[in-house]
Amino acid sequence: MDKFVPYKKMSKKARQKIDRMKRSDWGNVKPVLRVEDSPRTYRRHPKHKSSLYQE
Repeated sequence: MDKFVPYKKMSKKARQKIDRMKRSDWGNVKPVLRVEDSPRTYRRHPKHKSSLYQE
């Protein structure tokens, strides 16, 4: 059985190995903020660009 070594005293490679095992990915969760715009806000660009050039 291996002796217990405190994390601070471990070698850099050993710490990196432990850190890699602890890390996980987000899976199906997308960490993008999804907030609907208020209908009162000013929109600089038109909703459809093609509507600008209709004559």
